[in-house]
Amino acid sequence: MASGVEATSWLYHGLRAKGWPVFCIDARHAKAALSLKVNKTDANDALGLAQIMRVGWYREVAVKGHDCQALRALLVARAQIVSQITTLKNCARGILKTFGHVLAKKLRRNFIVSVGKIIEGNATLESILMPMLRTLAATMDQLHVYDRAVTRIARESETAQHLMTAPGVGTIVVLGYITGVETPERFSRSSAVGAYFGMTPRRYQSGEVDVAGRVSKCGDGMVRGLLYEAAKVLLSRSAKPSDLQSWGRALIKRIGRKKATMAVARKLAVVLHRMWTTGERFRWTAASAAAAA
Repeated sequence: MASGVEATSWLYHGLRAKGWPVFCIDARHAKAALSLKVNKTDANDALGLAQIMRVGWYREVAVKGHDCQALRALLVARAQIVSQITTLKNCARGILKTFGHVLAKKLRRNFIVSVGKIIEGNATLESILMPMLRTLAATMDQLHVYDRAVTRIARESETAQHLMTAPGVGTIVVLGYITGVETPERFSRSSAVGAYFGMTPRRYQSGEVDVAGRVSKCGDGMVRGLLYEAAKVLLSRSAKPSDLQSWGRALIKRIGRKKATMAVARKLAVVLHRMWTTGERFRWTAASAAAAA
């Protein structure tokens, strides 16, 4: 037994390989129980954990397998590269703006070329920005390496190819979703996936008070963010209409774009799990689903 905070994937699998009956418990449950102690000491923590196990007041959490962990690490490394590229671009924009040069907002592939043309012949700007542009070019080259690896993995995965038939779901989204769920059978109902990724609203109920708050944001933040981006694509750029898109656009008029996008992302998480477990393709409309049946 190990708490969810201290346990790591390598420790968990190492102990399992030795034949030990090890499992990981939810750190939030352990923290809530241990917070009842007035004094926090190692001895009190050990006693509290023992009491948790004795009364069974804990929730076991899944630990990712080695293959899933490796894929997740690849996605995390790629996300870090993307973050560094964004930081470098924003820094270059800020420096150029100081000297009276404002770049267009949408510059992706031509960013380095555009900045190079602006600073050409300006000794001051060249000395400041040329090292940054070289770093940016090298970082973008490494991003292409990650992109090729991600694309290859998605092409070789039947599950990924199947889930990518849903609108807005690309290689990064589908692989992130697969690493987040890993084993779809551990969810008894597809509707539980939305709550697992923290995409359902908090609720506070006491007597006559019943308040629904913002989404809980519990669980995997990376997958939640990817699904949110997929929902934005589905609502704004998906050319083929679907019932999910129509429902989301109607919801935008009622509760606003951000809340509606999160609602579509939650429903997309549920739909993907259903597609995964049943093998069905994405249902664009209810009429097409009835015709297929």
